[in-house]
Amino acid sequence: MSTLTIEGWCKVSGAQKSTPVGEIHFFVDGPLQLRLEQAEERLQKTHEREAMVDVDMSSLDLIMPEGYGPLSDCQMRVYLHDERGQFHLVGHRASDGSLIYSNAVLIDQLLQ
Repeated sequence: MSTLTIEGWCKVSGAQKSTPVGEIHFFVDGPLQLRLEQAEERLQKTHEREAMVDVDMSSLDLIMPEGYGPLSDCQMRVYLHDERGQFHLVGHRASDGSLIYSNAVLIDQLLQ
């Protein structure tokens, strides 16, 4: 289980580029880590581009930078880079639907 603090980004609808929002804090518990690992294994076998993993918002303990929360939805996007699984938080700001996401983290670097 890991508590993560990761740089976050916001892409407003119609914008060309994302803008930094500051740090996003969240907790990856055992069940979520297992689902991330399973998604990584599935991608390695099927060669799909990505997988979206649902999260339990009550165990995520999500803390967004001021002005960027709450989120109307939240998932973890899992993908492979050099055959290693990575994930990042993806959601939409409830107030206007802007895309909110974090930088990526290697799945195998999460604490067991």
